[in-house]
Amino acid sequence: MPDEAIGSVAALWRYPVKSMMGEELNAARVTPRGLAGDRAYALVDPATGRIGSAKVTRKWGRLFACRARYESEPDGSGQAPPARIVFPDGDIASTADRGIDARLSRELGFAVTLASTPPAKLVLESPALGTVPESDDAPTMEFPVLNGFFDLGSLHILTTGTLDHLRALYPEGRFEVRRFRPNIVVQTPPGERGFLENGWSGRTLAIGDEVRVRVMGPTIRCVMTTLAQDDLPADPGILRTAAQHNQANVGVYAMVERPGRVLRGDAVRIAPSP
Repeated sequence: MPDEAIGSVAALWRYPVKSMMGEELNAARVTPRGLAGDRAYALVDPATGRIGSAKVTRKWGRLFACRARYESEPDGSGQAPPARIVFPDGDIASTADRGIDARLSRELGFAVTLASTPPAKLVLESPALGTVPESDDAPTMEFPVLNGFFDLGSLHILTTGTLDHLRALYPEGRFEVRRFRPNIVVQTPPGERGFLENGWSGRTLAIGDEVRVRVMGPTIRCVMTTLAQDDLPADPGILRTAAQHNQANVGVYAMVERPGRVLRGDAVRIAPSP
């Protein structure tokens, strides 16, 4: 039985520093832990052991206004190369700078450290997933961080058909890729709408000639999808629409079965079930 064609790679995104804006790519190396260099760095509050995440906007929200881009291409074989951080005021620093912890601490208003290796007992603080917090002081929960600096899966995939479906459900909202921070955006055929990824759990996707990934399950969204960034306004309706129509799930997490190189335009197919 042949593979089932579902689309092609429309975009590739990598986020060198967790919760900062990332970089769009034309090609990337997919390693056993996801796109080479993705979430290779993160900020940590040494006083609490919590990882820096814009999910808690009152504390970490300014991370969302910073941008990170690699100074050279990661090969995925070891320590990621330094990343260049552009701060909201236009200041530029490197993750390799001796004073980077002090610069990041000034930006956030409290002491932080930049980590490239997760410390022991690292935890993620987050409001309840799938809901819009009533205020910045809404109660939060803590989750252990068990997969590097990722919340859960190390590869996040999203289709254009799902975004088109969400736009139809809530025309006032701007459902743009950057709100959802995927790694791979799959261009699906025109007019094919719905929560297309819902039926992929447990299936294997073939991406290009080399890469194979196993879909773990849906990605439940959080308050980060509603935050302002660049010209995108803050919009709680983004998450509320996903919650009302698909249990707040948008896209899927996947694990890498066979690494390799992926290019914009590569075909994406569902492998037949065994």
